[in-house]
Amino acid sequence: MSFVKEFAKGLWKELPPFRLVLGLCPTLAVTKSAADGLGMGAAVIFVLVLSNAIISMVRKIIPKKVRIACFIVIAASLVVAVELLMQAYAYPLYQSLGIFVPLIVVNCIILGRAEAFASKNPVHLSIADGLGMGIGFTMSLTFLGALREVFGVGKLFGTTIFGPDFKPFTFMVEAPGAFVCLGLILGAMNYLAIWQSKRKGLPEPSLAASCGGCRACSIGESKQIMQEG
Repeated sequence: MSFVKEFAKGLWKELPPFRLVLGLCPTLAVTKSAADGLGMGAAVIFVLVLSNAIISMVRKIIPKKVRIACFIVIAASLVVAVELLMQAYAYPLYQSLGIFVPLIVVNCIILGRAEAFASKNPVHLSIADGLGMGIGFTMSLTFLGALREVFGVGKLFGTTIFGPDFKPFTFMVEAPGAFVCLGLILGAMNYLAIWQSKRKGLPEPSLAASCGGCRACSIGESKQIMQEG
């Protein structure tokens, strides 16, 4: 494994919200604007990179029975630091993100990377993994926020981009609009993955391959076969 490879996988191959389908709560809740998506992403990068690094450094001394609790304590300490920094230097953003800043503690991306990667790999690779996943998550939130902001209010990062005759599609900045936009993006990503596979002469990607390799589908199929047998 190389630093570049572990960094790059989070930018497309394992893009958290659209490939692994992780971290959907903040993805849907804080993307009414591109600025909010960018701010939440930056906070997640800070927590994810440092938590991965710290967990990787202490992974050999953490008892297996309490590893999840230890991961949560580490993440919570970093989230408190993020809250204090936001309150000091970006208070309007802190108010806009609201409860979703402290909820970074239980974000499935943070705990998932800690358990699946940082607890099993050296520090430099864990940093690369956290940085790539964090930047990919930030790009995803910013893109979704920009899409909703442009069509929902006719602005981008608070700047008006359409003329006075533009009629905003306010549905886009409501809760249902977030689900619709996410569904359209997921559909486009799946279509693109199938198109790329056909272009390269490879078999179409299966459902299990697009879920981050969690193996839940394959395990369920195996149990069903055993029961039928």
